[in-house]
Amino acid sequence: MFYHDKQLQYTVRVDTPSPVFAKMLQQAIGGVEGEIRVALQYLFQSFGSRGPTKYRDMLMNTGTEELGHIQMLATAVAMNLEGSPSFLKDEMAQADPLLAATLGGMEPRQYLSAGLSALAADANGVPFNGSHVYASGNIAADMYSNVAAEATGRVLACRLFEMTDDPGMKDMLRFLIARDTMHQQQWLAVIEELGGHPGTLPIPNSFDLNEELREVSYDFFATGVEGVEPPQGRWTSGPSLDGKGEFRTRINTPMGQEPKLAPPIPQGYAEVQQMLGSQDSVVARPTDDTSNV
Repeated sequence: MFYHDKQLQYTVRVDTPSPVFAKMLQQAIGGVEGEIRVALQYLFQSFGSRGPTKYRDMLMNTGTEELGHIQMLATAVAMNLEGSPSFLKDEMAQADPLLAATLGGMEPRQYLSAGLSALAADANGVPFNGSHVYASGNIAADMYSNVAAEATGRVLACRLFEMTDDPGMKDMLRFLIARDTMHQQQWLAVIEELGGHPGTLPIPNSFDLNEELREVSYDFFATGVEGVEPPQGRWTSGPSLDGKGEFRTRINTPMGQEPKLAPPIPQGYAEVQQMLGSQDSVVARPTDDTSNV
């Protein structure tokens, strides 16, 4: 069950309304780095969580918190729009609403579709896509995905912080940035609790390593042309992060065969030349054009 409180998780105050900033805030709601993504990601990870129940409960708590962040941001969008400068309201009363909204710098659909409210969309008006939600059923894989989600979300919040001079909006963003800090640490703490890199890698650690081709498990494949030196770093030498091998650099050379495919099936309606010829040659098809004879 879910419960709600009438009050926001943190104060949302807009001192100088800006329809332009309302549009930018949409990215923090429905963008790939936004709160809809992490809320659904953590909730669906929780819904499918198997194993120790503390991880399910932790994910549920944080996913529910993220729903509160969506509410905060949606409130901020509405407040930036409803208190927008009078010239925008005058334009909207006198001219075509779409033109007025565009001149005001706001997302047109915030007016046309939502009546001066937030949308489940990004800053370009693209609706949120659930394909950005990662819930694999593997606790380690999900935690690494969550770290990336919080990292990109914090980057976005910091950029939004730089885009506004409004004291109220800066205060709200300070709170959201701080929560991103905690959530990054939270997911990394779970990985540490599971044994860190040695305890979780490679993911899934339940697969029999003898079944993979171990001779290439820790090779960095260098694909540059002759004379181009491969990049060097932690990933090219020394012990692997899982402690089960040694990194090394390997010039990427073919280890497989040249592909040889069967001719096209008739029902695929390729060209006749494709159907008659092999992959080594193309057979020209006579034409009925005798104009050059």
